[in-house]
Amino acid sequence: QVQLVESGGGLVQAGGSLRLSCAASGRTFSTYVMGWFRQAPGKEREFVAAISWSGLRTYYADSVKGRFTISRDNAKNTVYLQMNSLKPEDTAVYYCAARAAWEPQPTKSHGYPYWGQGTQVTVSS
Repeated sequence: QVQLVESGGGLVQAGGSLRLSCAASGRTFSTYVMGWFRQAPGKEREFVAAISWSGLRTYYADSVKGRFTISRDNAKNTVYLQMNSLKPEDTAVYYCAARAAWEPQPTKSHGYPYWGQGTQVTVSS
């Protein structure tokens, strides 16, 4: 079991940056694959990025590739999402999630049994 708490959301102008954090409880954090998802009003939840337990493998949605960076610090039980060059279409509630195993395209939300409560990111134009 792992419990996840996101932080770092807020209001930012287009072109700006934010760093989201997701703090995890539990001694087995370092064994989990971690992912970030987002959900905009009226839209389905969509995959953003994922990182393997070691941090050596990452995977990004095409819409954020080159702008967002996922990283983790296993000593701090925390995963991060650095978001640069933000656009109004990045506005959403951002969720972190955890799963046991890596797969080549870890994009399906149903593959993640553990979820945080979400943090709001709003990008103004």
